[in-house]
Amino acid sequence: MLQDVRPGQRPTQLDEMTGLVGQELGVSNWVMVDQAMIDQFANCTGDHQWIHVDADRAAREMPTGTTIAHGFLTLSLMAAMSYELGGIPSGVHSSLNYGLEKLRFLSPVRCGARVRLRCSLTGFDERSPGRFLMRRANTMEIEGGDKPALVADSLTLLIAE
Repeated sequence: MLQDVRPGQRPTQLDEMTGLVGQELGVSNWVMVDQAMIDQFANCTGDHQWIHVDADRAAREMPTGTTIAHGFLTLSLMAAMSYELGGIPSGVHSSLNYGLEKLRFLSPVRCGARVRLRCSLTGFDERSPGRFLMRRANTMEIEGGDKPALVADSLTLLIAE
């Protein structure tokens, strides 16, 4: 499908991308969100709210009975997971996170839960010669969950070689 694809799949060229609009690009492997990951994110961001880092208090006071991941931690996993899906077509010199058009956190990710990314290509437009805007619909699924952790429409600027 796209660059950095799983074995047996063919990288997609830039000129083939518009033909993939409306298609699912893939589903990533599951990633465990454990307390060590949550604590590292808290240390990086300075967000040490007890619902994320105090397992004893969370066991007593949280409806989940455990700490929960930061919403932005869950969002930050999206980048690496999209690369796993082969998020960049062949012929691209660089890719830049261009932002989000819509982001909703729908369900908390409990400590110890596994999440994965489901991604579809919703748009691919040449903005100027050699510069393309790729739009993707992303759903971060929680294993065994009724609702996803988040949905996000992401924008990536691709610069051709």
